[in-house]
Amino acid sequence: MSGNGNAAATALARIQTDSVVATLKALYPGLQFEIIAMSTTGDKILDTALSKIGEKSLFTKELEHALERNEVDLVVHSLKDLPTVLPPGFTIGAVCKRECPYDAVVFHPKFVGKTLETLPEKSVVGTSSLRRAAQLQRKFPHLEFKSIRGNLNTRLRKLDELQEFSAIILAAAGLQRMGWQNRVGQGALGVEVRAKDQDILDLVGVLHDPETLLRCIAERAFLRHLEGGCSVPVAVHTAMKDGQLYLTGGVWSLNGAESMQETMQATIHVPAQHEDGPEDDPQLVGITARNIPREAQLAAENLGISLATLLLNKGAKNILDVARQLNDAH
Repeated sequence: MSGNGNAAATALARIQTDSVVATLKALYPGLQFEIIAMSTTGDKILDTALSKIGEKSLFTKELEHALERNEVDLVVHSLKDLPTVLPPGFTIGAVCKRECPYDAVVFHPKFVGKTLETLPEKSVVGTSSLRRAAQLQRKFPHLEFKSIRGNLNTRLRKLDELQEFSAIILAAAGLQRMGWQNRVGQGALGVEVRAKDQDILDLVGVLHDPETLLRCIAERAFLRHLEGGCSVPVAVHTAMKDGQLYLTGGVWSLNGAESMQETMQATIHVPAQHEDGPEDDPQLVGITARNIPREAQLAAENLGISLATLLLNKGAKNILDVARQLNDAH
């Protein structure tokens, strides 16, 4: 089993991997699990914004090579790091129960008690996400936004010690997993495996959380149909209530001046426990779930595609094309 990250970055990756291993050990007490820490391109290139690197598999390529060479049997990722289209031969064999999916703002100690709205004019806020920067620039035009890279420890140290940032934006789930709630995916973990390794697929398939899985299928279908990635500000959020899956998606210009957001819903049966699913090659948006009914998976995928199509028909493509061009030019 592999966990993403180098020596400096492994703290969160190790915590995430350990949580998966602990669950598997409880389910399969007779099995032994060896954890191997590995570095990826995304871990090593820390002086360039993610949107500028131009590599779609920043946090996955080296790990997939290890899977391909049978050096590891499964890899634990933050699901947000996995492209919506995986390379041939790989699949997401488990989508674990989602933790908090929200973003968190962490302030420099001298601004404790402030909010983004009350920060001084021209205060600099750090984020590695174009989506976060565009959304916040639209809502807080008095602030400036600058790329910040590195693992959680590095980003918090830059905030506290360098006097460069008034605040930074981080994933709340990562802070919670590290035990740093006092400073406040996303939220979901995915386990990548070899697509044809039926033994490992059966092993990790029990980790699927049905609701999280269906929500993630809808979200990933929306992102894939829009061709959303690190180079464009695209956001998506889901909620499940009374048998209805609500999907909200939006696109923004780089400066947040233009935006488009819509919500759609669909009736989807979420099984209380694992049920029989498809027996053939059942991948949807890179996810294999043979123990979740195919009908529910297809309904979730169709919801994502329908919402993306609606936004494209309303002009989202123009906003995204301009955002890509501007991002490439800078």
